[in-house]
Amino acid sequence: MKEEIFMKSKKLVALGLAAAMCVSLAACGGSGSSSGKSSSGSATASSGNVANKDKPVVWYNRQPSNSSTGELDSNALHFNDNTYYVGFDANQGAELQGTMIADYIKEHKDEIDRNGDGTIGYVLAIGDIGHNDSIARTRGVRKALGTAVKDGDNIDYQAIGTNTDGSAKDVQDGSIDGVDLKIRELASQEMKNSAGATWDAATAGNAIQSWSSSFGDQIDIVVSNNDGMGMSMFNAWSKAQKVPTFGYDANSDAVAAIAEGYGGTISQHADVQAYLTLRVLRNALDGVDVMTGIAKADDQGNVLEEGKDYRYDEENRSFYALNLAVTADNYKDFTDSTKVYEPVSKQLNSDKKKVWLDIYNASDNFLGSTYQPLLEKYDDLMNLDVDYIGGDGQTESNITNRLGNPNQYDAFAINMVKTDNAASYTSLLQ
Repeated sequence: MKEEIFMKSKKLVALGLAAAMCVSLAACGGSGSSSGKSSSGSATASSGNVANKDKPVVWYNRQPSNSSTGELDSNALHFNDNTYYVGFDANQGAELQGTMIADYIKEHKDEIDRNGDGTIGYVLAIGDIGHNDSIARTRGVRKALGTAVKDGDNIDYQAIGTNTDGSAKDVQDGSIDGVDLKIRELASQEMKNSAGATWDAATAGNAIQSWSSSFGDQIDIVVSNNDGMGMSMFNAWSKAQKVPTFGYDANSDAVAAIAEGYGGTISQHADVQAYLTLRVLRNALDGVDVMTGIAKADDQGNVLEEGKDYRYDEENRSFYALNLAVTADNYKDFTDSTKVYEPVSKQLNSDKKKVWLDIYNASDNFLGSTYQPLLEKYDDLMNLDVDYIGGDGQTESNITNRLGNPNQYDAFAINMVKTDNAASYTSLLQ
């Protein structure tokens, strides 16, 4: 009898321990891993004891802001204590692009005026009238070339259509010190296709054909807000005409094209941006100082140099990579745009975590050919299992509809279609 009671008691204890173990595992939320290079969202579960509203969030590439005024969206940037923005210094890069073009004109002043009319004519492909980066780049070019017109306290950034006789109100005929030639913006246009997608390369290719029919050898320089549009115009017309074309992003095809006459481009230090995008999330997930592996070396020796690689705006919780000019003098140093940045290339030892990351337009040349390949290298180095979600570049819902279960993720990296629409994402995490 005693033996029977003992065996029953032993069985009950075993059952109790098994039940307790199950409860414990449920509370911890298992976090296995699947291939992070997918776009399915079929990921492993996150640690279930953290509310979605408290999980780390990084806005990247498109800073939450008013698309009309440029005013930053403070609510989005301070969504929670682990929310940050990662991008590049738009104003510094814009000034650098303008200076690069002005320097090129100075160096080639004796031969750049193709028809000898005393005027250096340029055409400008504008990416998105309402995008802060596009605004900055348009302003930077106009300022450097002397064609800027003030709109209140700021330089006018509107597209002018065509400006055959120099009478457009949003620009003026300009000049550059040391160059005895007039500079005129012959035409500018927002490159938006019929479906509403901006920064559209195909539209830029069509635009240069139209402009060349109107202006012919009056066009001495082609300028673009990015390399995607710049290369479309270069391949469609300016390469054959030997007209220097200047873009932005330092995409691999644009860098290679410098050997064939592409005038130059601007590197956004995409390697630093991609690193920061995931590093900020990694630090938050590990509960360490946000500057670990950024301003101060981590245990592996990863560290960036502030003022050379990036700058940090503490008030707006924003990290900005610093830009570099890429010209015929140094383009060979930039031929591999997807190479990780050596100072931050060491493997971390942190536990695997699950990240949801979207790219606003799966077809975007810079994000698709440069940024995502870099992210995929850094996610391995940081032990992050990332689901990459490619959008259509037109609607937020095309992306947000695929964040059906945020509970399965530990952190979020968000690239908006429109800078005004941060609430479309944060509402899903509330």
